[in-house]
Amino acid sequence: MKGKRFLEEQIIGVLKEAEAGIPLADLLRKHGIAPGTFYRWKAKFGGMEVSDARRLKQLEDENRRLKRLVADQALDIVMLKDVCAKKW
Repeated sequence: MKGKRFLEEQIIGVLKEAEAGIPLADLLRKHGIAPGTFYRWKAKFGGMEVSDARRLKQLEDENRRLKRLVADQALDIVMLKDVCAKKW
């Protein structure tokens, strides 16, 4: 999978250009993005400031880490239940 081409700050800049009234076709050609990409960005970052986008990324990372912890604990619990269920 290819890495990200645009940072959150750049994405928000593109969205602000669109809000300023630049025609969408010109904006997409200028930045080399597809219309689907633009609308996905608009759905995720529309109305955000750069600090909001950074906070969102921070929260997503923390959420990912916590989900991994919960999954590991659930596996440990299942393993312990299996061990305890055996007759010795």
